[in-house]
Amino acid sequence: MKRITGVAAVTMMLLLSGCSSDYVMSTKDGHMIMTDGKPEIDKDTGLVKYTDQAGNEMQINSDEVSSIIER
Repeated sequence: MKRITGVAAVTMMLLLSGCSSDYVMSTKDGHMIMTDGKPEIDKDTGLVKYTDQAGNEMQINSDEVSSIIER
């Protein structure tokens, strides 16, 4: 019974980890920003809103971002 529960738990973790994609944003000054989920670009303000690896919501000016790539 414990083995079935363990297998089910591992399967659920794998399924849930496949639901959200991580992205890498490259800035014009050479920094690489790892995000948790897809960054959102706000056309009105010119900011890119993203969640960092620690779970904090952050924003960066879209003029500073050179590329956004899915990992």
